[in-house]
Amino acid sequence: MSESTTTQHCEGSGPGRDGDGRVRRMLRAPLGWMLIGLVGVGLVSGLTAEGPGPILLLGAAAAVGVYWLVMRRLAHRAVPEIARRDAGREVLLGSALGLGFVLVSTLLITMVGGYSFSWADDGFFGVVFGAIVVQVAAAITEELMFRGLALQALERMWGSRAAIVITGLFFGLAHLGAPNATAWSSLAIALEAGVMLGAAFLWRRSIWFVAGVHFAWNLTVQLLGIPVSGHPSEGLFTVEVDGGAWLTGGGFGLEAALLTVVVGVLIAARLLSLAGRSGRLLPRRSARPQPVTGGDSYDVPSESGETGLPRGVE
Repeated sequence: MSESTTTQHCEGSGPGRDGDGRVRRMLRAPLGWMLIGLVGVGLVSGLTAEGPGPILLLGAAAAVGVYWLVMRRLAHRAVPEIARRDAGREVLLGSALGLGFVLVSTLLITMVGGYSFSWADDGFFGVVFGAIVVQVAAAITEELMFRGLALQALERMWGSRAAIVITGLFFGLAHLGAPNATAWSSLAIALEAGVMLGAAFLWRRSIWFVAGVHFAWNLTVQLLGIPVSGHPSEGLFTVEVDGGAWLTGGGFGLEAALLTVVVGVLIAARLLSLAGRSGRLLPRRSARPQPVTGGDSYDVPSESGETGLPRGVE
């Protein structure tokens, strides 16, 4: 063996280089970038959670930046789901869905005598502005973590259907520590929120759309004076509750009401149907990491195994 060949072999291999290669592969695998992203976004959110309004919004913007870095540098893929193009439209569409879901659920419960409302008169603009800031920050950071990172990483390993079930369950478990939470309330959140928001993302492939759903949902519940996932609300109304927890959600609020779960599941089923018909569900046999292709391309295999830009995303 020549001296030059020996030198090249020694410089290009060895325990150190092999170890570095394994670390890089682990970080670039779906579980690797998912965990790094969850830690990064969670850290930013935690550091800014107790700050005033501008700090909360700054934290949400920083969380988007962390997400972009993880996806581009570790996952090596484009990020059309946070593209600024059409972001406003996606937020408005999502907000309309979230608002409609809450209003329909609340109306049904009110019609059967579960809720009655009276004006709180605590200052309209102060209450609304404070609620908007809090819910914007919460919606963006939670959707980046659960739908942006967790759902997409699990989807690449096991397909869309498994990913939506797993992230839905984890979303429910994450609310188990909330005030007045029970096993039922966590299951309700998993079904009506975890699955519905996951289905909404798979249909639109837009973080802004699901953040809009999440934002309008929580904001409307808060302004109605109903507890938001067990947390008391200082809203525009005071709500009087009459009936069992199965009807009204009890101390946990609207999200633990049976009627709300039924409405949420029906919406989720419709969204999943739309995602499937649009070719945006990733089957397990085709799940694989996607390279960065530049711009806002997003290569999602259809059920037939063919790939191409999904409609509405190109």
